[in-house]
Amino acid sequence: MSKTADTSTGATGGAMSPELRPLTIGILAIITCAAFEAMAVVTAMPSVARELSGESSYGLAFSMYLTASLLGTVVAGSWCDRKGPRPALAVGLGLMVLGLLAAGAAPAFWLVTVGRAISGLGGGFMIVAVYVVIGRSFPEKARPVVFGWLAAAWVLPALIGPVVAGFVTEHLGWRWVFLGVVPIVLAAVVIVWPKTRNLGPVEAPDAGSAKARTLRGLALASGVFAAQWSLVHLADTEDPGGATVVGLVGLAAAGVVVALLVLPALLPKGTLVLGRGLPSIIATRGFVNVAFFGTEAFIPLMLVSSRDISPGTAGLTLSAGALGWSAGSFVQARVTFARQWLLVAGSSILSLSLGGFALATAVEAPLWVLAVVWGLSGFAMGMTLSSTSVLVLKLSAPNEQGRNSAALQISDQLGGVVGTAGAGALFALLHDDADPGHVPTFVAIWLALWVFTAAGIVSGLRGARSPGDGPGLSPRKSMEGTVPA
Repeated sequence: MSKTADTSTGATGGAMSPELRPLTIGILAIITCAAFEAMAVVTAMPSVARELSGESSYGLAFSMYLTASLLGTVVAGSWCDRKGPRPALAVGLGLMVLGLLAAGAAPAFWLVTVGRAISGLGGGFMIVAVYVVIGRSFPEKARPVVFGWLAAAWVLPALIGPVVAGFVTEHLGWRWVFLGVVPIVLAAVVIVWPKTRNLGPVEAPDAGSAKARTLRGLALASGVFAAQWSLVHLADTEDPGGATVVGLVGLAAAGVVVALLVLPALLPKGTLVLGRGLPSIIATRGFVNVAFFGTEAFIPLMLVSSRDISPGTAGLTLSAGALGWSAGSFVQARVTFARQWLLVAGSSILSLSLGGFALATAVEAPLWVLAVVWGLSGFAMGMTLSSTSVLVLKLSAPNEQGRNSAALQISDQLGGVVGTAGAGALFALLHDDADPGHVPTFVAIWLALWVFTAAGIVSGLRGARSPGDGPGLSPRKSMEGTVPA
């Protein structure tokens, strides 16, 4: 058996006990910075594209971030298991800061996309390291509270991030939106760093396994990028010739095939076929993300184009979703029944709310109705995603927390990519250039995404029960898909 290092801080108190308070504050600061960066960049990017003539590659600035995050997530999972979370946290910090600096100083739009990719790679490292820190530092009873607070950390950035970023962009220039986040990220990691000193590796390094996962992660990221790049250029190409269409479609198909071939090895066994227990818990995370983020990406466009509502007012609907998300995370931290059933409840609420959103869109209900319904969708997401995070750490042995946390983030990120890319493809297929605010187009998108909420209910049910599992089942069997009773 490999030599095992001390893997725990030995903390037994609550998240705000004297021994854990600095770590909790530091983790919340990291997530708040990531949230503000995300909201701020979305606000500033139109100005970036306009100044640097990057409108045709606008979508790549976002997809490059997500694609690089996939690679960072895969590499960080094995690295955290072998070396502890400190190295991944340090490298993630360095890459994120480098990416922000590169984007802020970029003289051309393609360099902005490179900067976003570097930041995404760093973000993938950092989020997995944060999950491992939570799993190894906080007692099990405190984790639901911590994940609830992590969701709440998105609320303030969601409310003020666009406003602050808009002010900075208008009065100081968009470059300061990127550069201004750097010192905040540095300060947050400085707070966390001393508290991770004792979180060493839990097993001897397996260089062969780590190398194989890294290569698979690179193949996954490459496949996802190839598919997205091809679809973006296919949509942007005016009157493409037959050879161009065939080439882009072929490249997109090849990217999807590559991603599907390597994905099973990066997830717990049985995830793609909804194996009972942990695999279905991770699959649920992906399904609900497809539905929620695919819808969210087109809500502002629908409101602005079909109702002539200002972008700022349209953003209030998204803020309602952020507030609902925080409320759902607050509720999940206080449940007394088996947490797995929250996945079923959350997916069911999301299914009802997205169906209601499609109906409200179709009948052109008042804006406040849309905001309330979208707030309910956020509530469902806060309850579901926080619960999946808690369950994955609970059902993972110490030497699996990095890999399983990485698998959860892969499901999370792929869900966002599939949802936004799929909704975009539907919009490109159905919309009318003469009437970009055509309401039936958006209703069709909402209904197509609703299907994934139904899949989330099914996977939630399979994650909630594992026939044949007896009391006291070791969580070390989690990679085979079993769940402790």
